[in-house]
Amino acid sequence: MAKYSVHQQPVETLLSWIKAGEIAIPEIQRPFVWKAAKVRDLIDSLYHGYPVGYIITWRNPDVKLKNGELSAGKKVLIDGQQRITALTAAIVGQRVLDKNYKEINIRIAFNPINQKFDVLNKAIENSSEWINSINPIINDEITISKARRDYMDANPGADEILIEQRIEELKKIKNKQVGIIELDHSLDIDTVTEIFIRINQKGVVLSNADFVMSKIAADEKHGGNKMRKLVDYFCRLVVDKDFHKHIIDNDKAFAEHNYYKTIKWMATGSDDLYIPDYIDFLRVAYTFKFHRGKFSDLVALLSGRNFETRTYEDEIAERSYTALSEGLNDFANQTNYQRFLMIVKSTGLISDKLISSKNSLNFSYALYLKLRKDGMQETETQRFVKKWLVMSLLIGRYSGSAESMIDEDIKQIQQKGIATYLQQMEQAELGQGFWDFGLVSDLETSSVNNNAYNVYLAAQCNNNATAFLSKSMKISSLIEQRGDIHHIFPKKYLVNNNFTPKQYNQVANFVYTEQATNIKVGALAPNDYMIKVKSEIIAGITNLSTIDSEVILNENLKNNDIPLSLGNSSSTDYDNFLGERRKLMAKKIKEFYENL
Repeated sequence: MAKYSVHQQPVETLLSWIKAGEIAIPEIQRPFVWKAAKVRDLIDSLYHGYPVGYIITWRNPDVKLKNGELSAGKKVLIDGQQRITALTAAIVGQRVLDKNYKEINIRIAFNPINQKFDVLNKAIENSSEWINSINPIINDEITISKARRDYMDANPGADEILIEQRIEELKKIKNKQVGIIELDHSLDIDTVTEIFIRINQKGVVLSNADFVMSKIAADEKHGGNKMRKLVDYFCRLVVDKDFHKHIIDNDKAFAEHNYYKTIKWMATGSDDLYIPDYIDFLRVAYTFKFHRGKFSDLVALLSGRNFETRTYEDEIAERSYTALSEGLNDFANQTNYQRFLMIVKSTGLISDKLISSKNSLNFSYALYLKLRKDGMQETETQRFVKKWLVMSLLIGRYSGSAESMIDEDIKQIQQKGIATYLQQMEQAELGQGFWDFGLVSDLETSSVNNNAYNVYLAAQCNNNATAFLSKSMKISSLIEQRGDIHHIFPKKYLVNNNFTPKQYNQVANFVYTEQATNIKVGALAPNDYMIKVKSEIIAGITNLSTIDSEVILNENLKNNDIPLSLGNSSSTDYDNFLGERRKLMAKKIKEFYENL
């Protein structure tokens, strides 16, 4: 049995299906991303009989209702929304949202003499050779004869027969064919994605979250379309506070909904640590409420899938939409959200550049919501969330196939409890070999996006450590101010001694220090600049550093995990220095993790 069908339909039929609701267009309150010129090109292609690509629909399964009857599934549009929006804008005259979320008309003008289309502008409007808008003619709002007469009145020298022929051709646009690929509901998401990629040659890749978003956006029965707005609007408010005005001015129905009350706080909230997109939002809500990690399962559950009987039931769909709604509300709840961020920052992960894995944050937030819902004490909840977050970052838990890992972790936590499962993870992943060898080896890198190095910096922030050769400037302040990292063995010094970038840019040679100190150190060997620091301390001068006693200097070196041998080091000692410092950094990370 074919899992999909490919056929052609006239533009008019396609638009009538949409109007009748046979194809569910996801109610996506996002801007129409095509430029008006692309709408013109689409109409031009239809007029000249050129192919305009396919739209792809995925049929919802037939769902068994409580009374035993079957409800026929609608087709959900999963690709081609911009083309359909372009057709409805140009042919039907429907308004679209521009990039500033303002409703605009896109009017396509037609020149019947040279058979050209263009976006209506002042020059065209003032030219008699152009018909200002094609949609009244295509929509039968005016007859061909009236359109011809109006044109001839404005252009008496034109060839009347030719003009009539061209207007007739224009009217035939609604009879031009559009390709439709209808996918059967029984196809799994991976197959649907593969079909999408093979047809869509623009290099666009669908995520499984896109299917969830299309699914809920096209659902009115269970309020999925409003959930879609909740997700979209919240994620937009995180990065654009002015968007709040758009909601109030242009979506009064949503502004009166409880979802708006849940998210409106973000209009004045700030978040530069965790900037969730729609995938993150769905990931957390779904993992927390359903104790699953695979979005393909969520699409099935929202369709009413009974995994045991392999049928589709309306009651399961209803329960799933209710649970998802609760999860989304809990995610966006101000108290939950801000408390979670407070926990993250309290670990020392004070900047998004220290967090290499968004999914470590996502899972930790889902875990926080779960433990709170389970009634665990706040102090215990915070301890487990902090440990899980740092552990998952350290071992790169979600760097590969994140969905499978998330699915496994949440199911294991649900079954065994967080305390038991975390202990199992620590025994398997964080044994003595990891701390003494694995972690030390991980730090042998020149990438500042390295997980171990970022956790090391978090440990420094957590310890409230001062910057290298500084008495009072905190490393956390330099990170927050987007301060620079500098070389302990100066870069110029190592270059002069024939070291390669891969050697001198080792993370174990990096340290946060004040710009003025870095400039004054210049290209001096460590033993040279450390002699100067010590002599300035004796002389009571704070020039190269701001440290005024040898006790504080030794404390500063210790807190920055710098071997005391630095004061006697030259280029020949560089490799030994790196090895020593990596061990000290690993020891700092271990102490940090154990004290969370």
